[in-house]
Amino acid sequence: MGISHYLKEIGRGARGAKALDRAQAADLFGQILDGGVTDLEIGAFCIAMRIKGETLEEMSGFLDATHARVAPFPASEQPIIVLPSYNGARRLPVLTPLLALLLAREGLPVLLHGMRTEARRVLAPDVLAALGMAPTTAVGQIAPGDVAHIETTTLHPGLARLLRARETIGLRNPAHSVVKLMNPCGANALVISSYTHPEYFDTLSATYTALGMNGVLSRGLEGEVAADPRRAPRYDGFVHGRHILLQEQRAGTTHDVPGLPIEIDVSTTATYTRKVLDGDLPIPVAIAEQVQYIVQTARSVRQEAA
Repeated sequence: MGISHYLKEIGRGARGAKALDRAQAADLFGQILDGGVTDLEIGAFCIAMRIKGETLEEMSGFLDATHARVAPFPASEQPIIVLPSYNGARRLPVLTPLLALLLAREGLPVLLHGMRTEARRVLAPDVLAALGMAPTTAVGQIAPGDVAHIETTTLHPGLARLLRARETIGLRNPAHSVVKLMNPCGANALVISSYTHPEYFDTLSATYTALGMNGVLSRGLEGEVAADPRRAPRYDGFVHGRHILLQEQRAGTTHDVPGLPIEIDVSTTATYTRKVLDGDLPIPVAIAEQVQYIVQTARSVRQEAA
């Protein structure tokens, strides 16, 4: 069928573009994921959506198409914590591996998914590999207290192809929003998401509600879901789409985070992570609070399912 008729609707500029409904968005995104469109069409889609922006209906449709094509991980007795990790470290060490391992220590199963979308960044999967944790190469059971990390290409090659378009075009596209909310684990899961720019908060929180999702949403660190160790952000929880304000943002910034390294390379970050886990360095207060709110929300999800 092709996607040219959709491009005519979304590609008329910021003022002339028309939004797609949920079914149209699912069909469009599904055709892209299935590899049935050309590189030129993908480029046109990326630029058009970058100018227009995604509506709630479009984001819901994009997620519908993604979830229909990604094989889900089997359910666990505890809600699986889903951590997207696509940005990596730029100025501060990437702390998403530490967050994942601290959540596992609380007895929760954790799935981290991601891939490189920035050429010069240090990625969470690289740090986990340096800690002796190889990526999983297939969908499988995640036991409570375990961390699995998987490449996006393994989850769905078409989604990875769309993410890689950033290297050519130089701009993010709807796939970068989709992976922030993607749930490869079915109903019994918490999707942890983050936003860098305040305007994305409304879109992300509305999608959690519209799709009846479980999760925790907060301001991220350089695009990662782990909290900035220097600040105390606002935390919003969602239980089957129902919103719960977990913590208001607290003012102030601290530059005294004991043991936090200046260097952001893989080896230094892995060493720091190991020392925190072993108790040789304190857990950053912001990360400890984030763990607390995720555990609290997971408990609420489990209670409602009982």
